[in-house]
Amino acid sequence: MKVKTVYICSECGYQSAKWLGKCPGCGEWNTLEETEETVSTGKEKGRKSLIAKSEEALPFTELSLPDYMRNHSGMTELDRVLGGGFVHGSVVLLAGEPGIGKSTLLLQISTALTECDGKISKVLYTSGEESRLQLHYRAKRLGVSCKNLFVMTETDVERILAECDRLHPAFLIVDSIQTLSDAGVSSAPGTVSQVRECTLKLIAKAKSEGISVIIVGHVNKEGGIAGPKVLEHMVDAVLCFEGDRQSSFRIIRASKNRYGSTNEIGVFEMTDKGLIQVTNPSELLLEGRPIGVSGNCAACLVEGTRPMIAEIQALSAPTTYAAPKRTSNGVDYNRLWLLLAVLERRLGLKFSTHDVYLNVAGGLRPDEPASDLPCCLSLISAIKDRPLSDDLIAFGEIGLSGECRGVSDCDLRIKEAVRLGFKTIIMPYTNYKKLRTTDYDVSIIGVKSLFEALKYI
Repeated sequence: MKVKTVYICSECGYQSAKWLGKCPGCGEWNTLEETEETVSTGKEKGRKSLIAKSEEALPFTELSLPDYMRNHSGMTELDRVLGGGFVHGSVVLLAGEPGIGKSTLLLQISTALTECDGKISKVLYTSGEESRLQLHYRAKRLGVSCKNLFVMTETDVERILAECDRLHPAFLIVDSIQTLSDAGVSSAPGTVSQVRECTLKLIAKAKSEGISVIIVGHVNKEGGIAGPKVLEHMVDAVLCFEGDRQSSFRIIRASKNRYGSTNEIGVFEMTDKGLIQVTNPSELLLEGRPIGVSGNCAACLVEGTRPMIAEIQALSAPTTYAAPKRTSNGVDYNRLWLLLAVLERRLGLKFSTHDVYLNVAGGLRPDEPASDLPCCLSLISAIKDRPLSDDLIAFGEIGLSGECRGVSDCDLRIKEAVRLGFKTIIMPYTNYKKLRTTDYDVSIIGVKSLFEALKYI
């Protein structure tokens, strides 16, 4: 048996006999890491089961669908992100920081998965991080109890697959992929080779027997999913669990989804009884909003098909440094510089002598251009120290010439603003002309540029 030490790229899994500054596989710099793992002929032994279960090619006209294609998780917020529920035979990767609530969420939905759409199904929950006593204590605290939920504390992927052959579950939950190991790979658990080989076997089991597999993944110090980047390409969906440790609210978004949109988000609140769905995040984000304070402007954003009202806060103060300070939380930092340049050049506001701080309350991170106009209005209010009307809301994209460009889903934004009691809506003029109806009990103002918006406020 020939054994040798290798350098493996943490991004794509490329192997090299010596260290290289730039990975030839993915082109990233300083990603090849020296590990204690070795490469031997046992690797082919670990893949024998995959080759043995290969299927013959069938004509496309002979393919058939199962009786049910999607399974509801029991949480509409999670189903929204998935595109309607877990797809039959899919592999979903759930990643997030330690302590964010990944294990809590999966244990909570286990009961609903056993009774999906009136059908009794078995769920196998495997954990390599907690003991059975710890899992029982967590389940008791969350109120989870079901005879069709089977718990297994195991780190050997072959034993997990053997248990699947015995139970024939409809769902397999693996917590986490970094703790699994394959006897055919002579390396430590959590390394690139182990993660890749164990995931390949789980995917083969899911596709061949129609088991929906949910894999928990760790994140590295940069915030990316730990393990090779190819792991994200292998699975069907990648869900990112986000949230602030100091805040009780959590957001799930899909960075990849073969069976649905990647624009939807799910909002949850962490309590002592587990995660609770937040079906109306707009009221949550506006809770505690200050009244009559300068630098605050409400913005109507759209995440997928869901309109959300967020509060954008700005603060401006004369600088004591040669170069003024710029801080952005929730809004793209480069976008802040762009908007400041437009305001200074087109409106003559001297932000070059002021420190600027921009924040989106509630931890929301808007990435659509519709947040440009409310950001500009809050910045103008901050530098002039004149508060905007508390019942004013705005949305629109700002160009480099100071023009206000149209955005999508205007009717959804207006209905959400009206529902929450806003009386004045500032929006792009191009969208105002295309409104299906203006029969709203609010004042809708269409503006062509920042200068027109400044006249109205």
